[in-house]
Amino acid sequence: MRFIKTIPNIVTLGNLYCGFLSIGMAANGEFKNAAILILIGMMLDSMDGRLARMLKADSALGKELDSLADIVTFGVAPSFLVYYTYFFQFGILGLIVSGVFPLFGAYRLARFNISPPKSSLNYFIGVPITAAGGIMAILTLFGDLIPSIITTVVFTALCFLMVSRIRIPSFKEVPLPKYGTIVTIFLGSVLYVIYKGSYGPFPDLIYIAIPLYIAYLTYRFIKGKNKKEID
Repeated sequence: MRFIKTIPNIVTLGNLYCGFLSIGMAANGEFKNAAILILIGMMLDSMDGRLARMLKADSALGKELDSLADIVTFGVAPSFLVYYTYFFQFGILGLIVSGVFPLFGAYRLARFNISPPKSSLNYFIGVPITAAGGIMAILTLFGDLIPSIITTVVFTALCFLMVSRIRIPSFKEVPLPKYGTIVTIFLGSVLYVIYKGSYGPFPDLIYIAIPLYIAYLTYRFIKGKNKKEID
């Protein structure tokens, strides 16, 4: 029984480990794989909170662990990915600029953590770091088709949008994991990359994560639908 209670934290740690692996792969020049690992981390992030509620395993430790994982996987990892794929040509200045992304993301996370619980029921204040990191990963995944200037503009915009006061709908009442739109784009991106078949080997985790996550999406949809019928 105690092991079941730790499952959400294990999923969160999986998210963190994806961020670490992404940084390592980016450093080795495997940029597509690095981007995919960030997106896998995004999938895991969308699961841990719901798993904690399903298993009645919510805890202060889990919330702190989630924030630490998010800053690595969706803050530090995307910034390294952008640096190695584009900003490296500007030398030390490019490294400094790349480091701004996790700074804004960390501030956004800290602000979210101290906000009243009821304030986040229907909307987020500022773009969530998970969505920002996922967008940067997707742009890198299709880097061959997207001009570098667009990536730079989006990178800069996301930095400021994360700490902005703009209200972003949370879609928590939708019977799918948060950031469902980004997840859908991720699945489409994976199919595209596999179809191209020219980017080298993928992390083995991706062949396990996708079927499991699709099954999870199906379960959440059916459960949400049945709940409405009961009501």
